[in-house]
Amino acid sequence: MGQTNHLIQQKREKDFAWIERMSTLLDNKFSIGGFRFGLDPLLNLIPYAGQFVAFGMSLALVVVMLRNGAGSKVAVKMLLNVLLDAILGSIPLIGYAFDFFNKANKKNVKLLREHYFEGKHQGSAKGLLITLFIIIVLLCVAVFYLMYILAEWIFDTLGNLF
Repeated sequence: MGQTNHLIQQKREKDFAWIERMSTLLDNKFSIGGFRFGLDPLLNLIPYAGQFVAFGMSLALVVVMLRNGAGSKVAVKMLLNVLLDAILGSIPLIGYAFDFFNKANKKNVKLLREHYFEGKHQGSAKGLLITLFIIIVLLCVAVFYLMYILAEWIFDTLGNLF
């Protein structure tokens, strides 16, 4: 049994080292004037395809982490980092700046290190998912309400013109 645990630990350490290398490549590989950046913001300069490739690479890192026993709570946090990076990074102009400063992969490595070695982010993701669902519902309600107010204003303005 001890041999099996040792082999699992060796594989986890090997995969963790690979994850750290890939994360560095995506987020911190290059330095100009003390400012560090990786391939992620550079790929974003290629419309659509660059963001898709960066998202795919970040998602692959999360999948490797999940295969190595990352719990559901830490996995959801990592996926939220990747999704936030992909969504905000895809906004023209703002997304370019965002990709230089938001380092989702480095955040994910930190979360994974805390999960494996410090015992943090353990347990079920149910509470996190429920909170996220409530936030999304509230945002949808707010957007629909603002759309209603905007439509009402447009119809009133057009009605007054004619």
